[in-house]
Amino acid sequence: MTQTTHKSDIEIAQEAKLLHISEIAQKAGIDEDFIDYYGKFKAKIDLSVLKDKSQRAKLILVTAITPTPAGEGKSTTTIGLGQALNKLGKLSIVALREPSLGPCFGVKGGATGGGYAQVVPMEDINLHFTGDIHAVGAAHNLLAAMIDNHIKHGNELGIDPTKVYWNRSLDINDRALRKIIVGLGGHINGMPRESSFMITVASEVMAILCLSENISDLKARLGKIIVGRTYTGEIVTAKDLNAHGAMAALLKEALKPNLVQTLENTPAIIHGGPFANIAHGCNSILATKIALSHCDYVVTEAGFGADLGAEKFFNIKCRIAGFTPDCVVIVATARALKMHGGVHKSELKYENLEALAKGLENLEKHIENIERFKLPVVVAINRFHNDTEAELSMIKNFCDKKAIAFSLSEVWEKGGEGGLDLAQKVMDLANEHKRSDFRFLYDLDEPLSTKIEKIATEIYGADSVVYSKDALKKIDTINSEGFGNLPICMAKTQNSISDDPTLLGRPKGFRLHVRDLAVSAGAGFIVVYTGDIMTMPGLPKKPAAVDIDIDDDGKISGLF
Repeated sequence: MTQTTHKSDIEIAQEAKLLHISEIAQKAGIDEDFIDYYGKFKAKIDLSVLKDKSQRAKLILVTAITPTPAGEGKSTTTIGLGQALNKLGKLSIVALREPSLGPCFGVKGGATGGGYAQVVPMEDINLHFTGDIHAVGAAHNLLAAMIDNHIKHGNELGIDPTKVYWNRSLDINDRALRKIIVGLGGHINGMPRESSFMITVASEVMAILCLSENISDLKARLGKIIVGRTYTGEIVTAKDLNAHGAMAALLKEALKPNLVQTLENTPAIIHGGPFANIAHGCNSILATKIALSHCDYVVTEAGFGADLGAEKFFNIKCRIAGFTPDCVVIVATARALKMHGGVHKSELKYENLEALAKGLENLEKHIENIERFKLPVVVAINRFHNDTEAELSMIKNFCDKKAIAFSLSEVWEKGGEGGLDLAQKVMDLANEHKRSDFRFLYDLDEPLSTKIEKIATEIYGADSVVYSKDALKKIDTINSEGFGNLPICMAKTQNSISDDPTLLGRPKGFRLHVRDLAVSAGAGFIVVYTGDIMTMPGLPKKPAAVDIDIDDDGKISGLF
């Protein structure tokens, strides 16, 4: 390894030579008339850029095995692959999600790639960026304020305060806000009732932002948000409160995708940030469509493992947007696979072929999951310096036996140069693939329980699904109110293919526990809550925030 391995991600990013964002727009074939500048290195893309444009690019989806504390490098691989494609003479654009402040200050410390495969300016992207997530939070909380205000001032709609579903949002991990009481302090402060906070990126408003095609679509979707019920049991929507117009106004600029660049000046469109464990986990349709109409290859990602982000990418995003991937990359590391085989994080530097063989069962399941959708797969092993040749050979042999393309990725250390083999294999498979072969996992008109059970048994490998009494009642209500034909957005732990975060590898013989369901009518899907999943994460014992600092010159440190 070279000395560059001793540099932190933020040091590498701060040393990078960035091009003015106008030059990046020119690379991507985006005329300056469609660019709104946010300083020298960031810009918003006006939606009119899509007028008279159609898809010309191949779409590459990057997903991963089940994440572990050892790290997999999905974003790093996505960015490095985009850089590698450009090195091979193809115009590529990277399409990513915006990082949430929750993980940045919590566990991860940043989410813009790593090493020499990063998007920049990384400090801006990881922190406030262009304000999109703040706008989502403002729109979400405006609706919350209007609900309580309506109840205080006569409650013309007859909203039952005990059946208000819409809560508050905050883009910081804060477990103390999971359950709260609002309206304390007497009549002047409204009616006391229970409420809660969710992290902003889990808000239905974020999902709506990512799934909307234009302002009109955005406003219509916001109007469909179900906020609660009346005393007689009727649904109350944001449109009933006349809140959707003001919410859309707050999101006017946030709806425009953001243009930045990689360390090698490859165009990158970053927009939207839903989590894949508690939301649908994909960047915006608009960002992806703009990218698809302006280059040869678009490299995008879906959050967490293929059981979460990829499944939702196919069954939700592709269904709504009308496009499908041409190739899927599954990212893994020898370290993470050994963890799935039972090795403790402190022992990962040692060769352990027995554990690796067991951990490969996790990779095997994710490959099977992608193949269910009739898509070609490349396994990309994100190489670490203490990986042994025997370990890498075992993974390659595993892929060879399954006739799955394998590539050893070194984009963290070498940037695009380290991903040339991966890029070539991706291009070969993408160009051979017939888009007509793609298959959804389920049809929308199938019974709600059938759709849930298909995901549970075919994607997760569960034996069956167990529903709580509340969940069964919700299913009946959802069907009776005409929402049963919507796609499913599973809320499930990211740490296991099952709903039990302690079950690593490829769990078998388990039942999936569904405890609740909720209609996200604006987003256009049904959220199914499994296990103990929460929509407001907490901070770890030592949050990443304790290592983040800024000096007198404004130079930030500690972000990775």
